[in-house]
Amino acid sequence: MIIDAHVHIGKMLEFDMKKSEVLYSMEKYGIDYSIVSDCRAAEFDDDLKPLPIECSFSQLECAKGAVDFAKEYPDKIGAALWLKPFNECADRELYDFIEENRKYIKALKFHPYQSKYPFDGEKMVGYVELAEEFSLPIISHTGGSDEASCRRVYNMAKRYPNVNFIMGHMGLGTDNSEAIELIGSLPNLYGDTAWVPVENTIKFIKEVNADRIIFGSDNPIDGKDTYAQNRVGQPSMYIPYFNELKNLISEESYEKLMYLNAKKLFKL
Repeated sequence: MIIDAHVHIGKMLEFDMKKSEVLYSMEKYGIDYSIVSDCRAAEFDDDLKPLPIECSFSQLECAKGAVDFAKEYPDKIGAALWLKPFNECADRELYDFIEENRKYIKALKFHPYQSKYPFDGEKMVGYVELAEEFSLPIISHTGGSDEASCRRVYNMAKRYPNVNFIMGHMGLGTDNSEAIELIGSLPNLYGDTAWVPVENTIKFIKEVNADRIIFGSDNPIDGKDTYAQNRVGQPSMYIPYFNELKNLISEESYEKLMYLNAKKLFKL
């Protein structure tokens, strides 16, 4: 079994990640379940300029996009609500939406880089308290800016020990060592493997343990065959997770990484 905890739908800038691509890739590459967020909730582009109004959607619109997908395929898709702390907040509408759709919602999702808002900023408090009330884990992109640093996720996890926090990418563009160290220091911190080389996943398992890391990919960021190759035609880093990693770690560790930890975190 494989659960992918880091999957997207929606059109944002040059990315157009279709539901059909998610479903196609799951079938082709043997992914049993995906945790999906709607990338239309990004608030800033890669140059940290506000997205134009025609590319902007409310957090509720984006939440509904992910939930509708989960409602259509409840045995395959769970929703992670990508939220917008720069322009919006954890208001009553969001609370009511989560309460009404809780069975389809598996996590809250934040992208501090593309919200240009620090993960441990005060506007995040309302969202984290909402996650705590509904017993939802929080997934955060890490890497690329101070706002999205691993340290800021650690700060919030230390402040809210009853909420589980997942460092998406474990520090994108780094050697992942800071993330590994921080995750190892708090029991409510986890990492996902999106864009994390296999050797660093093995390092994580050796230095922390296999209980607090989950498989994630960013599928279908490079199209319907993201699991096999990236957008410039180079082999993807995910084929080794499927075909080689099981020979490099114990069977128990492999099963925890690829699905058991996610089942526990997302209450599947």
